Amino acid sequence: MVLVIVVAVLALLAGLAANRWLRPWLLNEDDGTGMAVKDLVGPLLTMTVLLLSFVLVTANGSYGKAEVASRGEARALDQIVETAEYAPDSERARIQAAAVCYARAVRVREWPAMADGEGSPAPSVWSTDFRQTFEELAGQPVFGMLVAADNKRSDEREERLTQATASIPSAILWFLLITLVITVVALGICLPRKNNRGQLIALVVITALLTTALCVIRDVDRPFGGIIDVKPTSITEAERQATRDFLAHHPASALPCDEQGDRRSV
Repeated sequence: MVLVIVVAVLALLAGLAANRWLRPWLLNEDDGTGMAVKDLVGPLLTMTVLLLSFVLVTANGSYGKAEVASRGEARALDQIVETAEYAPDSERARIQAAAVCYARAVRVREWPAMADGEGSPAPSVWSTDFRQTFEELAGQPVFGMLVAADNKRSDEREERLTQATASIPSAILWFLLITLVITVVALGICLPRKNNRGQLIALVVITALLTTALCVIRDVDRPFGGIIDVKPTSITEAERQATRDFLAHHPASALPCDEQGDRRSV
């Protein structure tokens, strides 16, 4: 970073020195002619748009990964529930009950926490129950399938939690905001003071578009906490199917958790 700053400062000084000493030798113009301020605003506006576009693509990539991870986790949980049908009755009941409680904990406890870029320990209680039950099935054909599905669930959950944190540092967002301000001010300076209604409308539109782009970047960079957020649709559907499979053999009172996914007190 220091190298970049030093090179940029040296380039600026070299440009100013060239303007002072080389310009008379290279250009046959008087000292009062040259580029106007409006000639410099065009490249500034182009740079601002390119920066916003690049960061928007980055933020959108994070949003997409969060959505894919959420669906992948739900599919893995559903696979655990379906595979448990091949396990003995007692282990099947415990696995499917833990799956229901895990889905509830993710939906009720962890999803709101991800709006602040954090997770919740509640789902881990039930993933621990998975592993404890799997140990009792070691050596049986269903064991490998259950472990593979649970590993997939764990990986997808980790990816989901990773994407819950902002992928774009605050320093970059502040830099983009400052760049936007400088661009809009520079455009305003170049406007004519009279008969400028069309130019003023154009300036307002440009400002609105740049501001909207920055707001969208900020929102999309928080996949679980913005206006355009990832909903717990997939995990809710997985919970519904797991509940259906569990209730096919057991009463609802047999579930070891409440509606929030917290373990019931014995």
